[in-house]
Amino acid sequence: MEEVVTDVVAPEDLKRFEKKYNAELVKGPVSKETKFEYAWCLIRSKYANDIKKGIALLEELLHKSTKDDQRDFLFYLAVANYRLKEYERALKYIRMLLRNEPGNKQAIELEKLINQALKKDGLVGMAIVGGIGLGVAGIAGLIGMAVAKSAKSQ
Repeated sequence: MEEVVTDVVAPEDLKRFEKKYNAELVKGPVSKETKFEYAWCLIRSKYANDIKKGIALLEELLHKSTKDDQRDFLFYLAVANYRLKEYERALKYIRMLLRNEPGNKQAIELEKLINQALKKDGLVGMAIVGGIGLGVAGIAGLIGMAVAKSAKSQ
């Protein structure tokens, strides 16, 4: 599953699908397949703005789809949000997929990966907050010692 969330699109592939998407857009509505292919390339980009653009296209496809068509849209929305470290949103999408397909092994694996990232992110956040708290306490202690020393010397 790690390779799915870390896969980066080749720039020439992204350009090719962008060109196809724009060509269809000029003529009228873009086909569902072309929009999905372009979105799939965008979410595999190394640039956050591309990933966000891909998310917007996938959400558009999701809203216009039937329940039977949603699997890939939900899965890649979870992947894209994971890549942006938007773990709560990623979890929301993967759980929607799992409600429709509780036995989907790929979705189960992605959910585990998202939960691990959430725990790691939470622990890092707690460590940072804890470090800040210790830093403030340490500074307060130093100030207290300086005040006490100053009072003794007078």
